[in-house]
Amino acid sequence: MVQLYRVLPMVLSVGLFGCGNSATQENASATGTPVTEKKDSFVSQLPDTAPTVKVATTGTMPPFSFQDDYGNMQGIDIDSIRAIGEEQGFKVEFYKETWQNMFDSVASGGRDLAISGISYKDDRAEKYGLSAPYFFNPSSIMYAKSDVTINGIEDLQGMHVAAMEGSKQEDQLNAMGKYSQMTTRSTAFLLYEDLMQGKVDVILHDLPILQFTAKNHPEYDVTIVPYEGEDNPSAQQVILMAKGNNELIHKVDEGIVKLKAKGTFKEIEERWLGVDTSADKSTSATNTKQVN
Repeated sequence: MVQLYRVLPMVLSVGLFGCGNSATQENASATGTPVTEKKDSFVSQLPDTAPTVKVATTGTMPPFSFQDDYGNMQGIDIDSIRAIGEEQGFKVEFYKETWQNMFDSVASGGRDLAISGISYKDDRAEKYGLSAPYFFNPSSIMYAKSDVTINGIEDLQGMHVAAMEGSKQEDQLNAMGKYSQMTTRSTAFLLYEDLMQGKVDVILHDLPILQFTAKNHPEYDVTIVPYEGEDNPSAQQVILMAKGNNELIHKVDEGIVKLKAKGTFKEIEERWLGVDTSADKSTSATNTKQVN
């Protein structure tokens, strides 16, 4: 059985899809350039002589990586890599990239690492250097129809489904192969927009992303169904580095171990989500009235 997250509607205009909500809209800054931190930005406690690691991130994937109204990067992954850097003695410089360019920039050596809701995949482990897992991030289904009950991915037969291009959910849907039609999108917000406009029956993405999106748009009635347990490798979130960059991989892994022991990642998770995404909670049958 799976936990069902129910979000009840409030009456607001559909015009929200054209608004400038910094948590859901893509920022207009150019991709591939350093992000200039502005008002109220993070200040490293490391000395000026500390090395700087170039970090590729999308900046369009709340709650993992997005920009506030001043252009500052924020989110679970932004706080996580900053914390790892502070623990391990390196500063971070963010580069806003598209999802695919994020991977390419690491492979080419233009960026040292990528972090933006990246889940473990076997083909990624073959091509890149992946960190130890630092966050439980199960695949989940979101749907809006009240006359439909979905308990897992096996219930999507004959439906028009949607997932983010290049995501593990796209791979999972292709492996299942029983849907009537599949649409892929470049951002989570575009997926959500398609669902709310009735263009697709369901969307699949990471649980925290769907929770955060629903929490910020309570005017729509949606149900979120996680379908991966913590024992599934693909439900684990990782940091992506170049294959063979052993020094950086070791340094990041060491930082992850230290911060897990301190409870830092749980603090970051609670700061952004206010919910427990542990395996025992995600696999029990419960109905809630809102995403906390």
